[in-house]
Amino acid sequence: MKKILVLLIIGCFAFGTNAFTQTKATVDLKGDDHKISRHIYGHFSEHLGRCIYDGIWVGENSSIPNNQGIRKEVIDALKGIGIPNLRWPGGCFADEYHWKDGIGPKDERPPMINTHWGMVSEDNSFGTHEFLRLCNLLDAEPVIAGNVGSGTVKELSDWVEYVNSDIESDMTRLRKKNGKEDAWYVKYWGVGNESWGCGGNMNPTQYYEKMVRYSTYMRSYPDKPLYKVAVGPSGFNPEWTEEFMKNVAEKGGAHLFSGYSLHYYTVPGNWQDKGSATEFGESEWFTTIRKALRLEDLIEVNARIIDKYLPDADIDLVVDEWGCWHNVETGTRPGFLYQQNTLRDALVAGLSLNIFNNHSDRVKMANIAQTVNVLQAMVLTREEQLIKTPTYHVFDMYQVHHDATYLPLKLISQDYEFKNKEIQAVTASASEDEDGKVHITFTNADPHNTASVECAPDGDRTLEFKRGEVLTHSQMNAHNTFEDPKKVTVREFNNAEVENGRIKVEVPAKSVVMVEFE
Repeated sequence: MKKILVLLIIGCFAFGTNAFTQTKATVDLKGDDHKISRHIYGHFSEHLGRCIYDGIWVGENSSIPNNQGIRKEVIDALKGIGIPNLRWPGGCFADEYHWKDGIGPKDERPPMINTHWGMVSEDNSFGTHEFLRLCNLLDAEPVIAGNVGSGTVKELSDWVEYVNSDIESDMTRLRKKNGKEDAWYVKYWGVGNESWGCGGNMNPTQYYEKMVRYSTYMRSYPDKPLYKVAVGPSGFNPEWTEEFMKNVAEKGGAHLFSGYSLHYYTVPGNWQDKGSATEFGESEWFTTIRKALRLEDLIEVNARIIDKYLPDADIDLVVDEWGCWHNVETGTRPGFLYQQNTLRDALVAGLSLNIFNNHSDRVKMANIAQTVNVLQAMVLTREEQLIKTPTYHVFDMYQVHHDATYLPLKLISQDYEFKNKEIQAVTASASEDEDGKVHITFTNADPHNTASVECAPDGDRTLEFKRGEVLTHSQMNAHNTFEDPKKVTVREFNNAEVENGRIKVEVPAKSVVMVEFE
């Protein structure tokens, strides 16, 4: 393909004035040497609140339409956004979960107390077989987080063998006894979760030593190589990465993991009072977007540290927990983390996915928290009802980037100003699919001003605007409810054109936009 440069000129018109500001960016349409992994668009389902029980799992005898106990509407909704992978069983829950309690006849499975989330009793009716059947129904890759905090090396080794081996053994006989003749193949495994906190309160050196032992005995069976993810820091804690990677460099072990986990939650307030999901003004809006944009710094800082200590190692970044975290909804259990999902959350989702796309040479997987009824969920359920959140619609719009060729895009956005503070107003990312269609996704966080985009191709390829989609609303806290399930949804977008070879797009205030050219 011939190299084409597109100049983006983004102008912001202030309401009631003739003010116009311009910034410039370039997108290289010849493409880069890598694709945007579809696994960046992954999801996370923990045994937390109503994510699994009453969300995904309703049981075989439920009056709610289900497929052998799995809520049918959840299956349909997740298939609708092309879910590429699903992480389970946690989260903090993973390091108190003993997988053998969740296999075999359901009436013989011992109940357990979920000590992390609500101190509720769980009957273990949703376990390994149920989870892997769910992934099969979704055509999604399973991602299993292993118990390093309270489990044993043998326990995790046995789990891998039970799931992946076809060689005659005690574990494979047990699997067959429980109704699965042939092995599944689970490629992606987490070697623990948040080992600096709920996963064991370890320091980086202690975790390094655990990782080496546990990972060593997580075997790759014939034709079933494992992709293991080591535990990285909580948010901005480069000291963890420094010490961990120094241990790896000095003592060895780079071959024992392929991915390095990052967790980053966008919290509008503080951890004691995170702020309401729905009752907020422009101050909270601005703060949320500002914090979400720091995700890019997190990726870049950790990538630099890894390269400093292990310049020849091929270690991916895996952002396997991210998203907005607000106060729980009034009248719900605090430990269940049920929150609503507004246009603000959709903007955070869009700009985060743009950041992942633009760092897709290093970020190979990400998992938004969480899939159903918890934190920044895709869907919310109430008895037999299900609604799709604004964040769901962003993931729907961004499907165009799944496994598409990355198009390098350099953007210097105009600022969004609020009370003498400034942040980047516009984010964007671009890709080209296998059919030659070019897709650009934008977010405009400015709640007042439209971003006017003009693209001037430099080359002999003529692009034609084919279609567009937009997600926006007049209210920044607009959200879908069971009474009004389509208040915030994707609309057709036609405010784009190609005139005299120049592309023009008007990106509305507080919106997420996808445009397609061919």
